[in-house]
Amino acid sequence: KDRKTKSRDPVTMKYMALLMEAVGTNHVMTMDVHNISAYQNAFRIPTDLLEARLLFAPFLFQLACEEEIVVVSPDSGGVKRANAFHETLSELTHTTPGKAFLEKHRSEGKVSGGEAVIGDVKGKVAIIIDDIISSGKTIRLAVEALDRAGAKRIFACATHGLFVGNANKELSHPRLERVLITDSIKPFRLEKIILDQKIIILDSSALFAKAMKRIQAGDSLVNLTQHFPLSVQELNSLS
Repeated sequence: KDRKTKSRDPVTMKYMALLMEAVGTNHVMTMDVHNISAYQNAFRIPTDLLEARLLFAPFLFQLACEEEIVVVSPDSGGVKRANAFHETLSELTHTTPGKAFLEKHRSEGKVSGGEAVIGDVKGKVAIIIDDIISSGKTIRLAVEALDRAGAKRIFACATHGLFVGNANKELSHPRLERVLITDSIKPFRLEKIILDQKIIILDSSALFAKAMKRIQAGDSLVNLTQHFPLSVQELNSLS
C-alpha cells in the first residue's frame, strides 16, 4: 500500500523501504510498481523500474498479428500504463492500435462498475493491460463489458499474478482467451485446468539481467527500458 485511503491505513511501501535500507540494501530494482512516485520517494537509496510491457508486446503481436487491436485499460487510473503499452505495440506493429478504458470504482476492497466501455472495441482484438491481478474480479468485469460491446477476441496481461480469492472462477470466463503474466510470482493458487488453458507465463530474467549488467558497467538504462528487443526471436535467444 502506497498511500492512505482510509483513516489509520498502514503505508506499507514506506515500511518496506525502511526495512530494506536497515539491512544494508544499496540499490533496488523492480518491475511495474503500482505507484511509481510513491516507490521512488519511499527510498533514500537508488531505485530503478523495469516494465513488463516490453515483454508482453511481442507475444501479443504474435497471437493477433493479422487482426485489428485495441488496448484497454480496466479503469481510468490505468490509462497512463495503457498508453505506454500502446506506444510499444505501435512501435512493434508499425500500426496505430485503438484505445479504450472502462469505468471501475474501488472502495474498502470492493470493486464495482466496469459496465461502460469508453472507446470503440467492436470487431477488434481487445487487450486488457494492468499491473496486478488479485482476485480477478476486475478482469472478469472488463471481459463482460468488452463482450457486450462486441469485442472479437479478448486477452489480458498483468505483470503480477496474485490469483487470490475466487480467481479460478473469475478467470474461467469463456470469452477470456489468454492471460499473460510474468514470473514475478509463481501462480501456485490456480487450478491446473486454468493454468493450462488460460495462463501464459513470460520469463523476465533476461530483462533484469541486462539491466543489472548496465548498472554494474555504469551505463544508462534509458535505451533498455524504452527499446528492449521487440521480437520473439530476440527474447527467446536471451532466455
